[in-house]
Amino acid sequence: MLWGSRFIKKLNNDALNFSSSLSFDVRLYAQDISVSIAHANMLKKIGILTKQECDDIVAGLAEIKAEIETEQWYPDSNEFEDIHSAIEKRLFEKIGDTAGKLHSGRSRNDQVATGVRLWMKEKIKELRDQINSLQHALLNAAEKHTDTIMPGYTHLQRAQPISLAFHFLAYVEMLERSKSRLNFVFSETDKSPLGCGALAGSTLPLDREFAANELNFSSLTGNALDSVSDRDYIIDFLNACSIGMMNLSRLSEELIIWSTSEWNFITMSDEFSTGSSLMPQKKNPDIVELIRGKAGRVFGNYVGLISTVKGLPLSYNRDLQEDKEPLFDSFDTYNVSLKMMAGVISSITINNERFYNELDGDFSLSTDLAEWLVTKDVPFRKSHEIVGKVVKYAEENTKKLNELSLPELKNIYDVFDESALNFFSVKDALYRKQTIGSPNPDLVRDQIKFWKTQLL
Repeated sequence: MLWGSRFIKKLNNDALNFSSSLSFDVRLYAQDISVSIAHANMLKKIGILTKQECDDIVAGLAEIKAEIETEQWYPDSNEFEDIHSAIEKRLFEKIGDTAGKLHSGRSRNDQVATGVRLWMKEKIKELRDQINSLQHALLNAAEKHTDTIMPGYTHLQRAQPISLAFHFLAYVEMLERSKSRLNFVFSETDKSPLGCGALAGSTLPLDREFAANELNFSSLTGNALDSVSDRDYIIDFLNACSIGMMNLSRLSEELIIWSTSEWNFITMSDEFSTGSSLMPQKKNPDIVELIRGKAGRVFGNYVGLISTVKGLPLSYNRDLQEDKEPLFDSFDTYNVSLKMMAGVISSITINNERFYNELDGDFSLSTDLAEWLVTKDVPFRKSHEIVGKVVKYAEENTKKLNELSLPELKNIYDVFDESALNFFSVKDALYRKQTIGSPNPDLVRDQIKFWKTQLL
């Protein structure tokens, strides 16, 4: 039994099964082997290993990696606590006592922490690529719908007309923030704790910088006590995944609503829809519903780990083993959700004319009319009051704004003239917008070009 020389009895089998993390941390095998190879090369550099001993260790580790990848050997969770101990035991079987030299100056604490950081760096890059793919899907859809009118909402009440392109660009912005959060986590993660030992470093002249360079880390962690107990970078990653899933869930909710018969705005592709076990006519948006549902699962992972860490004294405690399942699950869930959403967006069919007639003369054009009065030197608070009266009059007479006559408007406020009637047409409503960040189709097209350049 590794690390058990001071014990008389073996660990109870049930206790081993309870404490083993092998069933999930086996996915760290490649990173664990990479860290061990870097450590071996460093030990050779400082004279702890001979060249032959280092070569034997590196060759043995390469064989173990190949065995795992070809399924010639798979560690048994009834025998090992984790992938690190399993690989070390297998190395002993392959090269004998030389394997025992590999652990010089190293703790399982800094070894595993380094492996997790390597894994996270790889997965952050994968997530950024998936986010880029979804952004491109949104931009491609937006490019086709810069003039597709739809209602914009506040308080889930119709507010002002916008375009579908403008709406999708809002999610492109959200996703860019998701990448920024991941970039921060990458920088935080890109520091090597290898050489910190269990909590207080080593009396051996370990070359931490050499090992970090071998593993392509940009820098070293500082205080060894903090380095082995730090899980901030994982918690920040889970937070980034949680916010990312929250944004995907919001988009899912809107797609679900838009696909209803009542909205009749989009049609989901058969590839991303399912039927009913009872009702033959049903076409359910199950994929986006699952994305919406899985968001709660990722939130739970974040809350679970931050709750675990909150009461832990420095430095390492076995509770920290509970970091990996939420880490792996959140990555897997967010990654596949991004992929699914890109597929959904790329394949939906849009009912372009759905809202055109409905929003023509709609009360959602009231703000434009109020701002027209501002150009006639009417203070905005006064113009707000005047247009409120126009809306009230139209409601009482069951009319849309474009059904009001000029005499009717003048009866409410004499400043109204023929040009005011132009503001009741939705056709030109978006083009009247002048401010940067508005749904003016020309500005939206500029934004689409900008993002396509940014995301190359």
